Amino acid sequence: MTILAEILAFSLFAFWLVFFAIQWTAQAIGAWLGRRHTARGAAPAEGVGVVVGGMLGLLAFVLALTLSFATARFEERRQGTLMEANALGTAWLRAKAIGHPRGEELAHLFAEYTQLRADFITAPADREAVRAINAKTADLQNRIWEHVTVIVRERPDAISSSLMAATNEVFDRATAERFAFGQTMPPQMVWLLLGIAVLSIGALGYQLGMRGLSLPILSVLLIAMWTSVIVVILDLSAPRIGSLRSSAAAYYWTLEGFGPGAAPARR
Repeated sequence: MTILAEILAFSLFAFWLVFFAIQWTAQAIGAWLGRRHTARGAAPAEGVGVVVGGMLGLLAFVLALTLSFATARFEERRQGTLMEANALGTAWLRAKAIGHPRGEELAHLFAEYTQLRADFITAPADREAVRAINAKTADLQNRIWEHVTVIVRERPDAISSSLMAATNEVFDRATAERFAFGQTMPPQMVWLLLGIAVLSIGALGYQLGMRGLSLPILSVLLIAMWTSVIVVILDLSAPRIGSLRSSAAAYYWTLEGFGPGAAPARR
């Protein structure tokens, strides 16, 4: 799985080419075995078509299953960014309206925190970079909570309680988003998808070889379509690899809503 992840991180197109070549090789080997079987004088087995049809049907099922899984994970990450940005906007507004000397400093920390969360969403597939952002997030959460704790102790009323609740919501959303970005497609599911695809195209090549058919153009189109769908599935399931990634636009819109001077400069 490590080699696969490295190829995906390097280039989705490179993975597309590699997997296309693997499937084309499997199809060619299957066709060679089918022609060899026929050359020995054996009649084409009628049951081969049934078996190949079953394998292709299973491949279609696994494609649908993995696509559903990847889409759900992508939507979870996308919705998480929106909910966290909304929670940050609410917390910032309550900090501004608290009427406490620490309110302005707390609002500034929330603005800094919002930028940091945007950095988390757009971070590359670099464990050290993500780990550093998580460390900064934890440190900033501690600083924010210190201010909230002082405010609640000095003013134990409904207004300060609402600020504490909003802050808790912000921290909970950060944990949920970190969990969502840490969840990728299980390696077993990925290898199952890739393995069934290769075996299916190999079996199809075997069937064509037994019947003396070549169909190179149609075979290329079929392999290209399967490969493209599989690449899109892997792209959707990977939070920090590829082009189908969650947008941090909601955080930037929230920062813009804080007004000029409230938000730190975008990095």
